[in-house]
Amino acid sequence: MTTFFMNGQIVINELDCDTPSTDDREFIELKSDSPNFPLDGYVLVLFNGTGTQANLSYYVIDLDGCTTDVNGIFVIGNSLVSPVPGKYLPDNIFQNGPDGVGLYLGSSSDFPNLTQATTTNLIDALVYGTNDADATALMALLGETTQWNESAGTGGSTANSIQRKIDGTYESKTPTPGANNDGSGFIYNGLTIIVGASQYNEGQSFNITITSQTVVATDTSFLINLDNGTFTNTDFTGNLSLTILSGTNTVSTSINLIDDVIDEGDEVAKIKFVNVPDGCNRLNDNIQIRIIDNDFYVSPFGTPLNPTFGNVTSTAPVGYYDSIEGLAGNELKQALQNIIANPSVVHAHNYGDIIDILKKADQNPLNSNQVWMMYVESPRSKLDFQETGGSNAGKWNREHIFPQSRGGFTDGTSSTADGIDIWLPTSADDILAGHADAHHIRAEDGPENTNRSNKDYGLTGYNGPTGNQGSWKGDVARALFYMAVRYNALSLANGDLPDTTVGQIGDLASLLAWNHSDPRDDFEMNRNNYIYTWQVNRNPFIDYPNLADYIFGANFGQPWFSSLSVNENNFSSISVFPNPAKDSFTIYGLTNEAKVEIYNNIGQIVFAENVEPNASVRFQLAKGIYCLKISSDEKNVSKKLIIE
Repeated sequence: MTTFFMNGQIVINELDCDTPSTDDREFIELKSDSPNFPLDGYVLVLFNGTGTQANLSYYVIDLDGCTTDVNGIFVIGNSLVSPVPGKYLPDNIFQNGPDGVGLYLGSSSDFPNLTQATTTNLIDALVYGTNDADATALMALLGETTQWNESAGTGGSTANSIQRKIDGTYESKTPTPGANNDGSGFIYNGLTIIVGASQYNEGQSFNITITSQTVVATDTSFLINLDNGTFTNTDFTGNLSLTILSGTNTVSTSINLIDDVIDEGDEVAKIKFVNVPDGCNRLNDNIQIRIIDNDFYVSPFGTPLNPTFGNVTSTAPVGYYDSIEGLAGNELKQALQNIIANPSVVHAHNYGDIIDILKKADQNPLNSNQVWMMYVESPRSKLDFQETGGSNAGKWNREHIFPQSRGGFTDGTSSTADGIDIWLPTSADDILAGHADAHHIRAEDGPENTNRSNKDYGLTGYNGPTGNQGSWKGDVARALFYMAVRYNALSLANGDLPDTTVGQIGDLASLLAWNHSDPRDDFEMNRNNYIYTWQVNRNPFIDYPNLADYIFGANFGQPWFSSLSVNENNFSSISVFPNPAKDSFTIYGLTNEAKVEIYNNIGQIVFAENVEPNASVRFQLAKGIYCLKISSDEKNVSKKLIIE
């Protein structure tokens, strides 16, 4: 062992910088020359090996409070590393190479981000890669002469790790986290938590089983717990003090989930070891179990896919839009901007706050424990927000309708939420505020958010996933109309633009058509009302959808008056029956002749006819969702029409 530790009491013993698929099993392992060695005063620093930040630090890990085990081993890694690391790291932290890691005497404050690599107070270093050219400059700064390749050795892939040998050199082979690389030393009896399913409903019971790798020689007792955030021991009953009896390797306990009458929202229980018996270690821990709350609130309005109209009215203060009355063209647009970008009134929040805003603004009307995802037209539990990198399958995220890079506001605000009472003043020139402007950010399925990317809308641009019914298209149009008025740096263009275009997005003609074919519904109005409580501004194209035609469309240059746009609520006496319809419907509540137009989901008029009050309207159209526009006495109303 003298040769092994001739450079110090502790060394970098193993590194797995790249694992197949989602990089959620990466780790770094340290080894001390004596057991139970305290790591107070040590720090691990990760360095870039190439690029504009070559030789500079990108992550630091303070080791105060950590101690090696009986074999002198201490592991820092992702949550899926087994045995469980002594210190957790977020997924996908380690860069794949060529890069480096240094073990120093010091603290994290000694290595602020982008600190240059140095040998000062350096205890040990490892420069590594995955079939990369040598990072020679970094090697020199860390005093290393060899760059070690994780992809070398048996299999020649990232399934390997880089492991230190007795002579101080390294080799690449199958990872051995938490154990001596040569298989020597004390062998722990690993404990594993086993649960039958990952999701249960309030009122159900389930078993937790703990197994050991080998039978135990004496009775082995320990505690587990399920507490996590709002899920506490008041939410369940069951024995948590467990014993694996001598000569066996398993013990089980039954957990009963209490069915209360409180809407707590869906929650996550974390099954975790409170203590681990001597001679044992944890092969897994913090096993998450979703608890579905059967108590939830149903809103008095429909989802965008099955919308209602007129149940939710605007909460705009009296006189909010008075200053735009009678104006036309650019004067109308400027007056509207003066309202929604007023620096003495409007609040700018940050990207972290958007999560809390969306959980209310985009709440599924049918279940208050879920959000409604726009493009995929379906709900998802609020619990399933994507908080880290890696796989986004089954998660929802924040979708910028005007893409960040296209708008020029990428990462323009903090990701740390600070609440509704903390905000900054803003203006029409404050483009960075667009990063967290809730009027154009929606809850969306993670993979579909990726598919959306930076494309334009309509024409050959983005039109949603295959089979979607277009219930989001008007919402998108009205959000983009808002952005093009709210921010001086943004505008809408006809036709498709390159995905790299900054400051513009298209296609305007499609958006104007979508504004009519997918009319504003109660879901969208409720959203506008809630965002107003945070930002103290509204999306005027939700309050008055026809405004879009006066600023961007065929009515540009004509004076605007609020009487030109009549809210659906004022047509409460007009109804369409049946809806869904097969080949005919009747419009009730008309007092004079009306013009009836039916638009498909791309904004084309597919049916037009003048009708008398209470007359039957017959048609031949394919199944789907359409927009029914009824015009009479210089007023109009739009309703969703479902044809089955």
